[in-house]
Amino acid sequence: MAQDRTLQLPDGSYFDLWEMEQEYDTELHVDEKHPAASDENDGSPGQPLKTINAAAARAYPGTRIWIHGGVYRECVRPARGGEGIHKMISYEAYGDGEVLIKASVEVKQFRKSEGWNLRRFSPEGFKEEGSAVIWEIKLNPEDFKGYNPFCAVNILHDRLFIEYDKTDMTTYLNRRGMVFCDGKPLYQVSLFNQLADHPGSYWVEANGQTVHFRLWDDGDPKEHTIELTNREQCFAPEIPFLSYIKVKGLTCAHGATGAPVPQRGALSCFRGHHWIIEDCTIDWSNAVGIDIGNECWHHTFSEEQVIGSVIIRRCRIFNAGVCGIAGLFAKNILMEDNLIEGTGWQRMELSWEAGGIKVHDCTGSLIRRNIFTKTHGADHLWMDMGNENNRITQNLFLDGINQREAIFIECSRDGINLIDHNIFWNIEGRFDPKQIPAEPGSSGWYKMEETSVVNGYAVYGEGTDHIHMVNNFIGKCRSAGYYAKTVAFRIAWKRGGTSRDAKIWNNIFYDCKEAAVKFPTEHNESEGNLYLNMPGGYLRVLYPAPTACLDLQAWQEFYGLDLEGQEGRLVVDLDTEKYTLEFSKAEAQKGFPGRHSGKISYLENLADIRKVKTRYITGSDFFGNTAEVDTCLPGPFGKLLENQVISIDPRRL
Repeated sequence: MAQDRTLQLPDGSYFDLWEMEQEYDTELHVDEKHPAASDENDGSPGQPLKTINAAAARAYPGTRIWIHGGVYRECVRPARGGEGIHKMISYEAYGDGEVLIKASVEVKQFRKSEGWNLRRFSPEGFKEEGSAVIWEIKLNPEDFKGYNPFCAVNILHDRLFIEYDKTDMTTYLNRRGMVFCDGKPLYQVSLFNQLADHPGSYWVEANGQTVHFRLWDDGDPKEHTIELTNREQCFAPEIPFLSYIKVKGLTCAHGATGAPVPQRGALSCFRGHHWIIEDCTIDWSNAVGIDIGNECWHHTFSEEQVIGSVIIRRCRIFNAGVCGIAGLFAKNILMEDNLIEGTGWQRMELSWEAGGIKVHDCTGSLIRRNIFTKTHGADHLWMDMGNENNRITQNLFLDGINQREAIFIECSRDGINLIDHNIFWNIEGRFDPKQIPAEPGSSGWYKMEETSVVNGYAVYGEGTDHIHMVNNFIGKCRSAGYYAKTVAFRIAWKRGGTSRDAKIWNNIFYDCKEAAVKFPTEHNESEGNLYLNMPGGYLRVLYPAPTACLDLQAWQEFYGLDLEGQEGRLVVDLDTEKYTLEFSKAEAQKGFPGRHSGKISYLENLADIRKVKTRYITGSDFFGNTAEVDTCLPGPFGKLLENQVISIDPRRL
């Protein structure tokens, strides 16, 4: 049987799909809603256990724990791992309703807040108290034994990399505890009087024992479900290095995790390896959704220690405050068919551990068929230091909100990182528009270098060599599709960065506002790309100064690049909610394309796109269809049809 070519890594090897079909020796049932449920039972279907932890204490290699639908307010603590890929321990939803593990407690005792002043000074003078109705909750010590997130601030440990002069520290110093009303989080304010300005908010007293809150409609909390987070995690071993564990079909919500580092997720492998996490949902984790690596660079580390070999499949990660999936030093990982949405709402990107996925020193890994969307401020994917022989393929990177780049590959010197057959759309950039210098008249013509204020890139390489971007579709970047810096004086593994050997092959670039490609130097390659709806000077070599801002003809003439390149005008509509894409003909522009007539063929019909030489044998297109060996269309699709709405959801669910 032919190998699945989407499993092929840049060095030609295939990702090791190590998982095996399991035959379990023992099955235990947990059903918190069963009238006879008790942790003293035998765990049979008729005599189920009450808590998941009771089953975890009895589970040995070869055990499957069936968890029936219900709400489980506990942190599951596996007592042991499996003994190999053939004999794992599995925690699985039984299928008779959602298994919801909540790191929160429901509270029902409230009273009106007293003794606090809602008035505050402003330039307009004192504002009288209005109609705001504030309630308070005295925390029950029995609910917060061992961990009170309302006493702990978000970031406690390693603060070395925080750039205080660039950062509003409010969110870093907020409390970790969250308050939910009918499943929706309230907004944390820093002072009691700010509750008057923020319907749907809460404030924590200094000692962390009393929480004051205001509902959106100033209603009575007794008419709603009010929950307060009271545990750090939902599923996490207390013993490090437990391995060969499977978690399937569980929902983990309300984890009161702290900002990384350390990386401690609502669902945590706690430095174990050979975990399978599939069909799970993570919802509203204060900081990290899932952690799969070494947790922290301050831990001791031995060469024999295995970190990684984790599979995350068909999961949905919603609203992780800082990072969806964190993997410090994790190698040989497979992340496929996941949806990662709404990451980064805490806005801690300048602590440098934020992203839909954040990995360090990642090698031999495959990230395919995932959807990243609505990431706030941070990257969809950040690969930090020492990454090589990784493949990123068939993903959607959509709607980066105030986002500098969709993919950031940092300080990776050796080995290829292949980014192929992905779709990028709407990277807004993260910058202050007021900092863009005014250039009236001809004053901007004579500058030697870019101002470097505007950003918004599909892929940003910082001191990284060997980034290969092949057959992607890249649309609506505020700055450029590809951008890199050399970072020569960041010495890692005895040398600085060069950002050489980038290969930008057979991509489609659409409506990028400054440029399609910004090479730091000419020691990179660009060939077979299609450029649509681009501004002037959209192909650039930044150094040595002065920067070269070119069109396709000059790019070919002066640098010998993109000799098979094409340019033109089309309309592309991408629906980021329905995951659909449509190409159509653009309206004719009178007098367009001007000087290109007779020199560069300027296409205006989808049928006019020419096939180009296949430059990287990936074997299949965005949909997994077998690709031609010798030639292909630019972009991720094997064929393009005009005025046809196509589904681009890549997941195999």
